[in-house]
Amino acid sequence: MTKGQLEAKISEIISKFEIEHMGRGPEKIRTIIFQDLIIVRIKGFLSKAETNLATSKDGVELIKKVRMALFESSRENLEEAIKALIEVNVISTYSDVSTKTGEKLIGIVVDRDLEELISK
Repeated sequence: MTKGQLEAKISEIISKFEIEHMGRGPEKIRTIIFQDLIIVRIKGFLSKAETNLATSKDGVELIKKVRMALFESSRENLEEAIKALIEVNVISTYSDVSTKTGEKLIGIVVDRDLEELISK
């Protein structure tokens, strides 16, 4: 599997995770592998209600808290899907949401340099 193919497969896994565990799939998703780091940039994942709620400071805080809680409660499912695809151990997973841009970033650190693994 090439690097691009692996990035596409990870994007599929993340998209499916977003639909099943977060309640809505992204409009656009891009995965980049850099050594032992997987970076996923998701656009268009907020619902219309969340977008409206994001117009106030309290609304932004609420969206971030709820999205973080949802992600944390389902994070193990995502990590297991990544492990099954790549056969690596996930060291840590991070996520943050921007209500200003409607983007979400997910960072996944694994126990091996994926670029080396792919090139072998």
